[in-house]
Amino acid sequence: MPSETVALVVVAAGRGTRLGADRPKQYLFCAGKPLLAHTLEALAAAWPFSAITVAIHTDDRALYEEALAHLSPAARASVGAPAIGGATRQESVLAGLETFAEQKPDIVLIHDAVRPFPSHELVARAVEAAIAHGAAAPGTRLSDTVKQVDAEGCVLATPPRAALRAVQTPQAFRFPLILEAHRRAAKEGVGDITDDVAVAEWAGASAHVFEGDPMNGKVTTIEDLRAAEARLSGAAAETRVGQGFDVHAFAPGDHVWLCGLRIPHTHGLSGHSDADVALHALADALYGALAEGDIGQHFPPSDPQWKGAASHVFLAHAAGRVRARGGIIVHLDATLICEAPKIGPHREAMRARLGEIAGVDAGRVAVKATTTERLGFTGRSEGIACLATATVRLPAA
Repeated sequence: MPSETVALVVVAAGRGTRLGADRPKQYLFCAGKPLLAHTLEALAAAWPFSAITVAIHTDDRALYEEALAHLSPAARASVGAPAIGGATRQESVLAGLETFAEQKPDIVLIHDAVRPFPSHELVARAVEAAIAHGAAAPGTRLSDTVKQVDAEGCVLATPPRAALRAVQTPQAFRFPLILEAHRRAAKEGVGDITDDVAVAEWAGASAHVFEGDPMNGKVTTIEDLRAAEARLSGAAAETRVGQGFDVHAFAPGDHVWLCGLRIPHTHGLSGHSDADVALHALADALYGALAEGDIGQHFPPSDPQWKGAASHVFLAHAAGRVRARGGIIVHLDATLICEAPKIGPHREAMRARLGEIAGVDAGRVAVKATTTERLGFTGRSEGIACLATATVRLPAA
């Protein structure tokens, strides 16, 4: 491995308007977690970067933190504070580069947030190309004939495709070269350059194209997103289902905690923690899918620190264990069993809160309720029970 220090800028400040989604595409959920999280996970595993910064839009701080929450502990520890990007890609890249101005790494790689498949081999080639050439980008050969056309679609020329390449990221540079090039472009108001190698070329540097990876695709359209999801889901090849069950009795009080929400009621629930039966059952379902014991093993009731604890801690821990093993949560399903309180008015808020705690889209969370037709302890309004299942996908052993 080269001795040079290598830093990384991930560009994630774009708006992604072409996709027509309700949030920028780098934060759309794909195979159980935001697209940006997949990209960062892959990059952190591909190379021991001396520093990683992500250039984000000033409005996206909450979405960015949500994405980071889906990273494994090792990947999360490798990502530094974000840079606040600008109105253009060039401005965002420069903001990211400036975060390394004091560190002065030898090499810097610049990668698109919506390319979630950078392989170890591709990243290694990028580093080697930067060392050898100073400025380099991965490129793939074109399989189709290319036509240059005018505004009316009339063919003007047919460039020989043997000399053409489709350029990807990560693009790689000697750090002083690309920092100075971007600073000059900003100072001179040059803002219509399409990629970072082109910025280096504009500043007078010679650039090299090294072998890219046809599988290193960029998510631009909804079809791209679906293809990425299919590929990422396939990488987590083992599907497991876990089951959880919990019961708590009513006690004096004026509210109950259910699915992470404070619900007004004529009684409270008795328990060592806040007695949220749904969160307890769902946590156990996840631990069961992982074959990692149960909630009592991870959070012993004999430990006084969990007395009165907020149960979202338990579900968040279980979800974190799935991510730590490289897995994704496919679906969570909770059935609350009680005569009261009524669950229907709170159902959508419950789904949203459970998704927030577990780090999954609310569309992957189901909350249902039923009674026992006045039979048993729930029928006698003595308490609440919850039956839960969790479906996860893990990498094949």
